[in-house]
Amino acid sequence: MNEQTQHIKKTLYAQSDDAGTRIDQFISAQFPDFSRNAVQQWIKQGAVKIDGHNTKSKYILKGFETICLAVKIEQSVEDRPENMPLDIRYQDKHLMVINKPAGLVVHPGSGNPDGTLLNGLLGLSEAQRMLPRAGIVHRLDKATSGLMVVAKEAECQLKLIDMLKAHRVERTYFCVAKGCIKKPGTVETIIGRHPSQRTKMAVTTKGKPAVTHYWPTEHFKNFTVLRVQLETGRTHQIRVHMHHLGHALVGDPVYGNKNRLNASVDGELKTIIRAFPRQALHAHKLAFTHPLLDKQIEVTAPIPDDLCHLLDDLHDLDRPDAENDHFEVEYAE
Repeated sequence: MNEQTQHIKKTLYAQSDDAGTRIDQFISAQFPDFSRNAVQQWIKQGAVKIDGHNTKSKYILKGFETICLAVKIEQSVEDRPENMPLDIRYQDKHLMVINKPAGLVVHPGSGNPDGTLLNGLLGLSEAQRMLPRAGIVHRLDKATSGLMVVAKEAECQLKLIDMLKAHRVERTYFCVAKGCIKKPGTVETIIGRHPSQRTKMAVTTKGKPAVTHYWPTEHFKNFTVLRVQLETGRTHQIRVHMHHLGHALVGDPVYGNKNRLNASVDGELKTIIRAFPRQALHAHKLAFTHPLLDKQIEVTAPIPDDLCHLLDDLHDLDRPDAENDHFEVEYAE
């Protein structure tokens, strides 16, 4: 298809703690929707200047430099616009919040050349087609349902990326985990690629800091319903952290063994849990200050039917002990 041209003009300021960082790494961290190779091409083309001068990708920041970007991006779309019904829970002229169903892939890739959220966004308008990644600023796994904020214009997209990096978007999830989690807690680790299984993430010594807060909201005999809040947004973060705690999410095909259940789980419930087709995880609330309108935005998405049915089965077949009856489920409004 035809290529669309997008211009990015932005000034960045290196701080003292950026000293020792390569310029391509520094810029890549500010623009997570673009690969490091793409950033290196910008530098090679002279689209990045440090204190008014051209630079090289291997330049090491000393701190307090002024970095100016004037980047021209050609967005080709082999990614075809598609007419796709999207559940838009909030929108204005700058951004929208979409409730992504489980099973919908966010970006085209190997095995998913079309039929993705990006294709659906490209089909919304000409303006959406002009944006890098059709305005997408973060992602959810294919099997995770729930809310995603999407930009409708370039300035808003850059500001949303900055807000996510600065942890100024409150992302709250609903999930069902194996086992008994009696108290709220926080998991703070490093998450990186699994050392031998490269498609998986893991708690490692090399990677990026990851912080997850969690609160039990309903307690069954063998399972716990949790409200989870992300402080950071690493790949598979909630799934990795729950596995790390020894409480993998129900239905997780990567970090949880579907056949490994407590002996006390009812036989009928064992069949239901083992057949649950996805990780029991739903992004049910987004809250943030609008980057351009300076007003508070709070959007919720109802718990989807498959998770509601799972809860009904747990109520019927995995009743909690009497002392735990004070826990209540928090449903999205």
